[in-house]
Amino acid sequence: MSRLEHSRALWNRTRLSLASDEVLAQLLDRGDMSDWRELYGLMRGDAALRRRVHALLLTVPLPLPHFWLAALKALGEEVDVGANTPDYFESGL
Repeated sequence: MSRLEHSRALWNRTRLSLASDEVLAQLLDRGDMSDWRELYGLMRGDAALRRRVHALLLTVPLPLPHFWLAALKALGEEVDVGANTPDYFESGL
């Protein structure tokens, strides 16, 4: 069983569904270090998941977008770690 299934970031969910961009964004936004370690591990072996995270980082206001862009680059993705991303603090989230 995945640790992510019990993440406090998913307080309003009945189950983990990484197929949902909304759930994925919620983990990126509200997850803790353990959640992020597991997510990074999952991304290591899943190119489609890496592409979805990349798309979310460029479109959804998240608190650490450049951290995640750097993580994607470390996993071999061609990303611009200096890309413009939506401003989390200006979004009012």
